[in-house]
Amino acid sequence: RAAPSPKMMENTVFMSFMFYSTILILKMYVIAIITGQVRLRKKAFANPEDALRNGGLQYYREDPDVERCRAHRNDMENIFPFLFLGAIYSLLDPSPAVARIHFFIFCVGRIVHTIAYLLRLKAPTRSVAYGVAQLPCFSMALQILLATTPYW
Repeated sequence: RAAPSPKMMENTVFMSFMFYSTILILKMYVIAIITGQVRLRKKAFANPEDALRNGGLQYYREDPDVERCRAHRNDMENIFPFLFLGAIYSLLDPSPAVARIHFFIFCVGRIVHTIAYLLRLKAPTRSVAYGVAQLPCFSMALQILLATTPYW
């Protein structure tokens, strides 16, 4: 017989948050792998020791294709705050349907942003995806602030 679930696992909002957060973290790992593959293919390494190991110091250089793959810098600026906001928001007992919409919109926005970045989609696709993904974060931040204002 299985042991009873921890209380957190009974929180459907938190479970939804964990699902979308995991998708986003996996997306970041995929981007890191793609970046490494493009680095190897283009022979453009970020540090001298990798360049030396892969043909010589002349490959210690930047490459526009490698830099384009490094969309994970933008992910870190956006996904890390989402992880904090979403976790706290999940503890506020929001409507599960509304919370899922917040998490879904952010996740899809970040995926579209990455696709637009990597595939060089026509402007303003990437900017719109960025902006759309920010909306649920601002909403969650505002709700957290409103819920915690009495305690400041």
